[in-house]
Amino acid sequence: MTLDQQAPIGIFDSGIGGLTVVSAIRKHLPNESLVYLGDTARVPYGTKSAETVVRYANECADFLLGRGVKAIVVACNTASAYALDDLTRRLNVPVLGVIEPGARAALAASSNKVVGVVGTQGTVQSNAYGKALKSIDENVRVVSRACPLFVPLVEEGWVDNEVAAAAVKRYLNGIGDEGVDALVLGCTHYPLLANTIREQLGPGITLVDSAETTAGELMRLLEARECKSNGDRESSCRFYVTDLPARFETIARRFLGEDLPAVTRVDL
Repeated sequence: MTLDQQAPIGIFDSGIGGLTVVSAIRKHLPNESLVYLGDTARVPYGTKSAETVVRYANECADFLLGRGVKAIVVACNTASAYALDDLTRRLNVPVLGVIEPGARAALAASSNKVVGVVGTQGTVQSNAYGKALKSIDENVRVVSRACPLFVPLVEEGWVDNEVAAAAVKRYLNGIGDEGVDALVLGCTHYPLLANTIREQLGPGITLVDSAETTAGELMRLLEARECKSNGDRESSCRFYVTDLPARFETIARRFLGEDLPAVTRVDL
């Protein structure tokens, strides 16, 4: 299938967190237009069953296809864990998740082959990062921690206060003693807690932001398919949510550091 260079890239997440992926894509691919869908009516995905997540992910992808996108980025670790294979089989555009790029970057950053993964309950239970890491290097040891309070802390804007520090300490206490020297931030919300996490863990553990690695992989994918935008048209960003657009706009300013164009509420 020939892909239109000037068509937008579709990105979806269960809510707000995928905006870290938007930010990274805009940095790496400034000529690309983006269409973002946040499924805010049904967030979080991390507490849902695999079957439900697959159904939600397919509905989000179909919405983006209806906006004429040339590729889809699943900017949600839980949806990447449970639905990526199904989406890849079903859709006629390239589909990229956030787990495999993050796994590759973590292995590159780890010198002693012990990689930590923090994520939602769903992502950790799926063992998607463990499988991805083992598929690259079967000798790697994976230490996973579910950190369910991190998402509401980020959405409340509590990323660098005593509450955030206490949560980070509770969830990650002792992870360095297990030999971890690279830690995957396995939820797109978590990069906003990176400074607090670094303060708790110290300089001996490298943090891996899957948003950055995913943006780099997307750039290589578009180049390989010869569908990277040539910049002939001015790029744009459109934002859609399934509930509470005003709240999304408020939180999104913290993620992107700027005001957004009008956010549209849609039904899937």
